[in-house]
Amino acid sequence: MPGAGSLIPENQNKNLMNTILVGLQWGDEGKGKVIDVLSKDVGYVVRYQGGNNAGHTVVVEGVKFIFHLLPSGILHKDKICVIANGVVVDPLVLLEEMAMVRQKGITLENRIKISDQAHVIFPYHRILDGLREKVRSNKIGTTGRGIGPCYADKVTRCGIRMGDLLNPRLLEEKLKDNLKEKNEIFRRVFKHSGFQFQELYDKYLKVGRLLKKYITDTAVLLNGAIAKKEAILFEGAQGTFLDIDFGTYPFVTSSNAVAAGACTGSGVPPTRIDRIVGVVKAYTTRVGEGPFVTEFNKKLAEDIRIKGREFGATTGRPRRCGWFDAVMVAHSVLINGVDSLAVMKLDVLDDLEKIKICVAYKYKGKIFKQFPNDFDVMQKARPVYKEFCGWKLNTSKIRSYKQLPVCAKDYLKVIEDLCKAPIHIVSIGSGREETLFK
Repeated sequence: MPGAGSLIPENQNKNLMNTILVGLQWGDEGKGKVIDVLSKDVGYVVRYQGGNNAGHTVVVEGVKFIFHLLPSGILHKDKICVIANGVVVDPLVLLEEMAMVRQKGITLENRIKISDQAHVIFPYHRILDGLREKVRSNKIGTTGRGIGPCYADKVTRCGIRMGDLLNPRLLEEKLKDNLKEKNEIFRRVFKHSGFQFQELYDKYLKVGRLLKKYITDTAVLLNGAIAKKEAILFEGAQGTFLDIDFGTYPFVTSSNAVAAGACTGSGVPPTRIDRIVGVVKAYTTRVGEGPFVTEFNKKLAEDIRIKGREFGATTGRPRRCGWFDAVMVAHSVLINGVDSLAVMKLDVLDDLEKIKICVAYKYKGKIFKQFPNDFDVMQKARPVYKEFCGWKLNTSKIRSYKQLPVCAKDYLKVIEDLCKAPIHIVSIGSGREETLFK
């Protein structure tokens, strides 16, 4: 058995160092805790996609931390935390988060690196995000943080990057071009007054000065670290089924949340990745709109939501809850190339007499054992379940995998078999000590 928290099982090459940690459901799987636990084995922790629409919750010695932009590894004093090029950064939120961490006695100097190529979220992105959602007939369930509009600017090649905040002439040129176009959209389409150049220019020039010492070429930094045999943990945000390509489109996020996004989102080539760890809950949750084949009935949903504290770390919205969906997770394992699984919140199921796992979907008489991309099937399919006995024991005080109830171990074994990936980590609570290593 590997040492507690080790990324590398004893029977595998000890040179494995660079690990991607990715959510395999709709986000909120508990990645923050796993990142925190595994950070001790690495020198760098890297956020590679998304923005402050993500929320990673970590509990250390009873103190809860919620991170929206800073990598969770910041809680380990000797780790370098990188916000890489694939992230869209609201610098005002980042500055607030940095101030919060400092207030808790955590040193940030020489530990935070921000890519000069990461795109900047401006107030007009946030307002546009909300206005678009307001006029949609089919709501997406956006967080309203401006993430989608910022990524849209990136793709249409009019975005402003963190490095631009350090160049007054370039910032002026790009901001004027953006406001010329966007103010027309605001006024003509949304009847909104738009934004004044000087106010934004002055504010974000100041932001650039405040963050200047942290902004660098993080792709060069990370590849240099790899050359020096430093280990890197890549921290995914959201989850596979919120991925812009592979998620339950259009109810998705605006970036590539799958493991492959770690390479394009950081500048580290695929040949330098050694291991991919997939994180799942022992059941399923999602926030916002969209298909959810295994969703609980109202009573059970409320019970699990309360016991699992299933409220969004970013928005506070109640999460929808359902049974574990092996069709989804097996597909996630496939497209992410997952080597091992971390199963979170097993303890939330402790009180249940019976537990179900979805093994297939049924739609118009047809059985789907592979995840369908047809939206009608996703939206209207019924689950095909296998039922298992519950263990009806409190697992939160257990400190060894071997001590888990037989029915709990049987449940986990079925997940391994259906999803075709071994489980190496099981979480039975929010604290670091409530983590079992198989």
